[in-house]
Amino acid sequence: MRRLINTFANARLRAQIVKELLSILRDPRSRLIVFMPPLMQLFIFTFATTLEVRNAHIAVLDQDAGQWSQEMVARVGAADFVSEVHTVRSRDELRELIDGRKVIAALDMGPDFSRDIAAEGTGTAQVIVDGRRSNAGQITVAYLNAIAAEVGTAARKEPQGASPVVVRHWFNPNLIYRWFVVPALSGILVFFSALMITALSIARERELGTFDQLLVSPTTTLEIIVAKTMPALAIGAVLGLMMIAAARFAFGVPFEGSFGLLLPSLLLFILSVVGIGLMISSVSATQQQAILGSFAIGVPAVLMSGFATPVENMPTVLQWMAQAIPLKHFLVIVEGTFLKAMPASDIIANTWPLAVIALVTLTMATLFVRGRLQ
Repeated sequence: MRRLINTFANARLRAQIVKELLSILRDPRSRLIVFMPPLMQLFIFTFATTLEVRNAHIAVLDQDAGQWSQEMVARVGAADFVSEVHTVRSRDELRELIDGRKVIAALDMGPDFSRDIAAEGTGTAQVIVDGRRSNAGQITVAYLNAIAAEVGTAARKEPQGASPVVVRHWFNPNLIYRWFVVPALSGILVFFSALMITALSIARERELGTFDQLLVSPTTTLEIIVAKTMPALAIGAVLGLMMIAAARFAFGVPFEGSFGLLLPSLLLFILSVVGIGLMISSVSATQQQAILGSFAIGVPAVLMSGFATPVENMPTVLQWMAQAIPLKHFLVIVEGTFLKAMPASDIIANTWPLAVIALVTLTMATLFVRGRLQ
């Protein structure tokens, strides 16, 4: 501990930290590149990364033309997620629309649809889904099932909401997808920004030849690692705070938790990512290799973090591998802090893995750099 304190008090270290900051923020264009693209991506990806189905095209084959089949067609056409209903006269036309990707689903109602509803209170219709768009297709089927349930309720002359099952959505009552997407995107963009900044740090010095000067200077390995870590930690923290503020005030995501718990979790998350970036940079001879290494680590990390698919749905081996991904733990923290006021015990349960990852990666980066200095 005393050695670490002496290291921070070292004037040589302070000069290296200033040098690192100047190398990243030495001109207005560099500052613009560091901060503006992630913020622009946050605003763009928020609207592009939607978990809802909108502007869907639905094909309808109504062989009945009775009261309840027409009611079904009218309700489908009035649904918010439907932009156009294609009325077809044969199954061949229906097949052509699906084959040509002009519709995502087709509704085929037989000639006895209305009569069955009038006689038995229920009718059967076939839904044909474009399996090439499986996720959107499943969501579309769920929407159509809800419409069919409304038609059945109207046919039985039962009051709306008479179902014995009452559904309540905790933490996100109206299922607003931005409440889920924006906090997660904040973590992902901070992850890539901190990873790229640190991955390029040592590799950039090797390309410029300044790393050779470190080899003959009295600089210690610990000083090099600290000097590379502090600027990335500071920039990543500022960027993370800007995105959290944008999520709360620009997108209106409710913030139910404790900022005092989220801030140290954010710093620990960035520190763990910085360790991974320094490991990549220490084994890369050029900046091109560092960029490729960052994408080789970053893209699988995002896919296995639980952002798009739950980690619990993955094979057991991949679930164990996901525990070594900092983003996986931080997404739990940031989403829980925003939406459900996650208690301190749950936050600690996800921060101590970040501390372990940071300790391991920074230690490995130190060993790699020490190997170059010897």
